[in-house]
Amino acid sequence: MARWPDRRILDLFGIKLPIIQAPMAGATTVDMVVAAARAGGLGSLPSAQLSVDQLKGALTGIRASTKAPVNVNFFAHVTPSADPVAQMRWRASLAPYYVEFDLDPAAPVAGAGRAPFDAAFCKVVEEFRPEVVSFHFGLPEKTLVERVKATGAKIVSSATTVAEAVWLEANGADAVIAMGFEAGGHRGNFLTHDMSRQVGTMALVPQVVDALNIPVIAAGGVADGRGVAAALMLGASAVQVGTAYLFCPEAKIPAVHAEALASAGDDSTAITNVFTGRPARGIVNRIMRDLGPMLDSAPAFPTAGAALAPVRAKAEAVSRNDFTSLWSGQAARLAPRMGASDLTRTLYEDALAVIEGRKTA
Repeated sequence: MARWPDRRILDLFGIKLPIIQAPMAGATTVDMVVAAARAGGLGSLPSAQLSVDQLKGALTGIRASTKAPVNVNFFAHVTPSADPVAQMRWRASLAPYYVEFDLDPAAPVAGAGRAPFDAAFCKVVEEFRPEVVSFHFGLPEKTLVERVKATGAKIVSSATTVAEAVWLEANGADAVIAMGFEAGGHRGNFLTHDMSRQVGTMALVPQVVDALNIPVIAAGGVADGRGVAAALMLGASAVQVGTAYLFCPEAKIPAVHAEALASAGDDSTAITNVFTGRPARGIVNRIMRDLGPMLDSAPAFPTAGAALAPVRAKAEAVSRNDFTSLWSGQAARLAPRMGASDLTRTLYEDALAVIEGRKTA
C-alpha cells in the first residue's frame, strides 16, 4: 500500500496516520481517545468541561491504556465579567419554556460552563506531558504558551480565516487547524465574530497553506476517505474529523442527539449562539427556530448554557431534542458507522485508495 505523501504532521506529532480525532467536549470519552490513538491517529481529549482532578483522572486512564501520542485540548477564551442585566434578559427569553415544563422561571440556576486554560491546567500539562496541546479560540497568554512549550508538547490551534492562521503562527503555534465553515460544534474564531464572512474548507485550506510556514490540518466537511484525500490535494498535511466520530459506540451523547444525527442531511444544520453564547454549528431544533439561530441578546460565552439546562433535561426526559445542542457538521450523512479504531484506519485507507484511483465513492 502507498504511504501518505506528506509526513510533516506525522513526524511532528509522532503518529502513524494523518487522522486527528476532534476533541468534542461532552461527547469524547477516554475510550474514544485510546481507540483513535491505538489505531495510529491522534486521539484528542477535550478538557474545557473537566475539573483539574477529572482531567488528571482521564489522563491517568489514557496513559494506562496506550503509550501512543495524544492531544489534550483546552479553550483559550476569557471568562466574562458578571452581567446581571444580560442574564435577566436571557432568563426572560426562556421563561415561556420554563412555564411549559412547570419550572419556576425565577429559580436560581448554576452551571459549570467551560473553563479556560489557566495555571492550574498548565500544571497538569507539566505533570502528564502530552505530546500535543491544542487550543480553541486562539491561544492563552504568552507565559502559559511558553510553559506548555517547555514540556516538549507541540502547540496547535484553530483558525477560521487566513488572518487568524497567520496570528497563530506568529504567536507560537507549531501547526494550525484550518477550520472551514462546514465544521460542527463551536467555531474557532477569535479575531472576528462576523459569521457572515466565515470561509468554507475548500477555499480556506489552500490559502492558509500558502500563508504559513508550518503544517496545516484541514477540518470541516471531512467525514470519509474522499474528504481526507481532498484535504491532501488542497495542501493539508492531515485532517481533523469530528462529526464522524459521534457515530462511534465510544461517543457519549444523548439519545436525542444520536437520533438527530442519524437523519441529518446536508442542509440540516445552522450556526447558532443560543446554547452557549458563542457561534457553533448544530442540527436545527426548536429553540434555534424560535429564538435564533443567532441571537444578539444571548449572554456572553459560556454563560448561556446554565439557564437552558433545566428545560433541556425536562425535554430529553420525554425524548425531545428541543433544547439540546445537537452539534454536527454538514457532512454527517457521509460518515461510516463503525468503532473509533476502525474509523481512524478506514478514513486513511479509503483516502489512499482515492489517491491511487482505486476508489471513487
